[in-house]
Amino acid sequence: MASAPEEPLPEGWEARKSRSTGMTYYLNCHTKKSQWERPNAPAPLEDEEEDDGSSPTEVQCSHILVKHSGSRRPSSWREENIIRSKEEALDIIQEYRRRIINRESLFQDLAREYSDCSSAKRDGDLGRFKRGQMQKPFEDVAFSLKIGQLSYPVETDSGVHIILRTA
Repeated sequence: MASAPEEPLPEGWEARKSRSTGMTYYLNCHTKKSQWERPNAPAPLEDEEEDDGSSPTEVQCSHILVKHSGSRRPSSWREENIIRSKEEALDIIQEYRRRIINRESLFQDLAREYSDCSSAKRDGDLGRFKRGQMQKPFEDVAFSLKIGQLSYPVETDSGVHIILRTA
């Protein structure tokens, strides 16, 4: 016997599955903002949203990028021709995340030494950015993080990232 269908989402919300984590997140169809918590009220329109600090208009993040052979541009300041697989890139980024969480390494040290992004020169700092300035999967995670929070691996066309929200 099939399980009871899940209660429909309130008006204006859409359930999506994260390509990087496989987890379900919820998209406000009006504002295109996403959240991990299941909504229990109709999606607010942009001008109806209260600024309670939970959905910033701008964030500042640092990241570590590990590119792979399927990346949009499989080369970097570190390697002219990147041949590792996506799975290998994911394993590497998960190891960096483990080392940061276990306080074996500092985020900025790993970013400076190993990130395949030119932001490595700035310890992985991407500066401040608004919605629409980064690839969607990266943006969705960056805007969902609290200041000081480290993301799980995030896959984009550029490769695999871990993101640290700094402001």
